[in-house]
Amino acid sequence: MTQEKEMSFIDHLEELRWHIIRVTLAVVAAALIAFLGKSFLFDILIFGPTKPDFFTYDLLCKASSLLGFDSFCDTNFQFEIQSRTMAGQFSAHIWTSITFGFVIAFPYALYEFWKFISPGLYSNERKNSRGFIFISSMLFFLGVLFGYFVVCPLSINFLGTYSVANQVHNDFDLNSYIALVRASVLASGLIFELPIIIYYLTKVGLVTPEFLKRNRKYALVIVLIISAIITPPDVASQIIVAIPVIILYQVSIFISRVVLKRQQRKS
Repeated sequence: MTQEKEMSFIDHLEELRWHIIRVTLAVVAAALIAFLGKSFLFDILIFGPTKPDFFTYDLLCKASSLLGFDSFCDTNFQFEIQSRTMAGQFSAHIWTSITFGFVIAFPYALYEFWKFISPGLYSNERKNSRGFIFISSMLFFLGVLFGYFVVCPLSINFLGTYSVANQVHNDFDLNSYIALVRASVLASGLIFELPIIIYYLTKVGLVTPEFLKRNRKYALVIVLIISAIITPPDVASQIIVAIPVIILYQVSIFISRVVLKRQQRKS
């Protein structure tokens, strides 16, 4: 019996505490770097999607044209971003740096999580999950990039130009704008973890490929609802966001089938 299996409940809590402390330190270190790089963090990253020459607007214009819409082609935004509280800019600087730190430190957080749970796994389970950190991190970063380069510009293009009357001028609060960017990026990053979630749900017997295929039409409805939540109520935007999520769902069915076949061969 290994030392990890002989640990008491209190010992496990102490071990978990140190894992959390190390993850927190990693996030703080990455956040500190982001804090010191204020110009790059805000001028290039955060406010990049408000600029007419942002990388994806031309691509989104062409994609919407293929879908039969005329969207994302006029990106000369007239709105301004303001800070209306004394500590607004400083607070935004701190919390944006922490968010950036979490994104950068995500692979290390997974590594610490894996170190905590791996002693309780059998050797074959550890072997089969060898690529967990790399694949999960890759999917998360792909989701973050999708959220930043697709979801965020979609939302800014729609909400930044939407008007109920000519008398109302759009001037957005700094924290409101950053919250939109943060939600777009983090929500997309977590949604792209769907194949990993399906993988482990299949391993524990809660999900099967037949179940996923049988409920594909319901999943499509859920995907459209999620797309409506993280994007503005614009048809072209929802279609553009729904397409990769549907692809992820199909990939999840394939992964579930592979996991089930492996389990059947071992039994």
